[in-house]
Amino acid sequence: MHRFAKPSVFLKLTAPILPWLAGATAMLIAAGLYYALFASPIDYQQGDTVRIMYLHVPSAWMGLFCYVGMAICGAMSLIWKHPLADICARATAPIGATFTALCLITGSLWGEPMWGTWWVWDARLTSMLILLFLYLGYIALVNAFDDPDRGSKAGSALALVGAVNVPIVKFSVDWWNTLHQPASIVRMDGPAVDPSMQLPLALMILGFTGYYFVVLILRVRLELNERRIRALHLSGMFDDTAQDAKPYDPGHNAEASQ
Repeated sequence: MHRFAKPSVFLKLTAPILPWLAGATAMLIAAGLYYALFASPIDYQQGDTVRIMYLHVPSAWMGLFCYVGMAICGAMSLIWKHPLADICARATAPIGATFTALCLITGSLWGEPMWGTWWVWDARLTSMLILLFLYLGYIALVNAFDDPDRGSKAGSALALVGAVNVPIVKFSVDWWNTLHQPASIVRMDGPAVDPSMQLPLALMILGFTGYYFVVLILRVRLELNERRIRALHLSGMFDDTAQDAKPYDPGHNAEASQ
């Protein structure tokens, strides 16, 4: 994997992939929104409010997916010193935090007409809020040190410790008697969602996943380019310093004055 982790190889591989991935992502999200808003039926109890599900569920999925990816990158950075692992983890954190915040916001908008309240300290909701705090804590921690290596190690450790919250979020509705509905898509006996609603859900999940990888590639490429610019800038500064540090030569100055 280290061969593919070289910045030059990463930039070369992702350059032709990025436009196709971005195009496929745009088409998936556009198709998912069309089916979600116009082609899928309303729920016999919830009415049109059920359409919030097509944003809420994919956002929740991506919040967990991004954290697992961030924890894996943290482990690779700590154990194998993978060159791009830390950059990928740093790039993933704000994306995952955004998806998690979107999940909580859409959940509140969905919960108010269904439950009669914007928020309850339900096991699923509380564990999802903790996930958002873990994202924000990671972002703050990796930027709290003057030494980037120390920040990376501390952030990777936090990501690995916080990974224990992921199964808690997933199985909280099964382990505790919560107000949140139980799992309805990933089940041993098959999805409990109507087939007419499964297509827009699948399209939106695939579209959100593609969006994550597009933004991840863009952020990693940006960070690599910024590091290259900083390296070139520092190299130029060192050259200027070396020129300024030349020993004083009075003979040279005398010749120059003549």
